[in-house]
Amino acid sequence: MVVFAGQGDARRSMALLWRTTRSGEGRPGPKPGLSVDLIVDTAVAIADAEGMAALSMRAVGERLGRTAMALYTYVPSKSELVDLMYDRALAELSTRHDLTGGWRPAVTAWAQETWEFYVRHPWVLQVSQARPVLGPNEYVMIEEALRILRETGLKAGTLRYVVGTLFYFVRGAAQTVAESRQAPVETGVSDEEWWHARSALLEEVAPDFAERFPTLTWLDGEGAYQSQDETVPYLEQEGRDTFAAGLVILLDGIEATVSRR
Repeated sequence: MVVFAGQGDARRSMALLWRTTRSGEGRPGPKPGLSVDLIVDTAVAIADAEGMAALSMRAVGERLGRTAMALYTYVPSKSELVDLMYDRALAELSTRHDLTGGWRPAVTAWAQETWEFYVRHPWVLQVSQARPVLGPNEYVMIEEALRILRETGLKAGTLRYVVGTLFYFVRGAAQTVAESRQAPVETGVSDEEWWHARSALLEEVAPDFAERFPTLTWLDGEGAYQSQDETVPYLEQEGRDTFAAGLVILLDGIEATVSRR
């Protein structure tokens, strides 16, 4: 399920994101028991617990003891709500990583924290990056990554692509773990059951597997696919290990680029 940001009214959505308007507040009558922040926080809680598919204005209203119509005074529609949720969640991320030890420890901490954020809020990964939300916390996130990596001394054009590559890597690595957790819930089949049922059939359907795929067979023979922690589902451990190893390789590449300046 992919959700595209920015599908609501552009002016109202941007005004809510940047808080240049207080929708539903300051109107005559009894003091309202709702606020934009309360609605957004409730929506985030629903998405965290039940996923993006469970999110609706009605579901948020029911959790708050209100009708969906009562929410529209504050947030015009679900489209604007998704934008607000995404930017609200990003506020959890740190904004000032320590650069005392140089850019590499700082960017490592940034990447680890961002990866954990995505895994903690898997619904965020469903909000497409094709059309950014353009909210303040999204800009803060980008600013922090740029601030850290500017310490490398790389030129602006190169720095832009380095940061983009890091974002794609961290997001992609987190998505593997998030989906590995979601798969058993959605399908009712554990990773162990799924792999056993299908891998056991490879000898039957592809008796010449080793000849057709010699490099894969070599990797398996070298123990490259053996999990280091049997208590963690294989795909989740694979995602974690790939993230850790891939980040080191990526940072080595950045250092090599810096040294060639």
